[in-house]
Amino acid sequence: MSAISPQLSVLSFWLWRLAFTENWQLTTENFPMDRIAALTEILTENPEDAFARYGLAMEYSKAGQIEKALQEYKTLIGKNPDYTPAYFMAAQTLAAASRVDEAKRWLVDGVSSARRTGNTHAQSEMTAMLEELG
Repeated sequence: MSAISPQLSVLSFWLWRLAFTENWQLTTENFPMDRIAALTEILTENPEDAFARYGLAMEYSKAGQIEKALQEYKTLIGKNPDYTPAYFMAAQTLAAASRVDEAKRWLVDGVSSARRTGNTHAQSEMTAMLEELG
């Protein structure tokens, strides 16, 4: 197994930091690489980086690349079945694409993951979305 370069560790930290900072927007001015390219590079070096894979799935979703997003969510869940936020984001992606039945299946699995991990907040959000979808 190769060591992670210091640059990728720093990049991973900043991507994590950006995800949890409400008012900070990632732009080409303060981050020279395209987000999808940056996350893909991180995953090339460290395919097990769950947060980078989650971020890549979210970026694909934002870019309207639904199938690529879903593939990344599936890969993430395949390796990390208790990465609870991935279920919710995949369901939101599917619901936005009018793929309600698929969204519901992701939510049911997500609620199970939330229960296993004790994530009551995620459980309540996914249960509410499941009820909204009917």
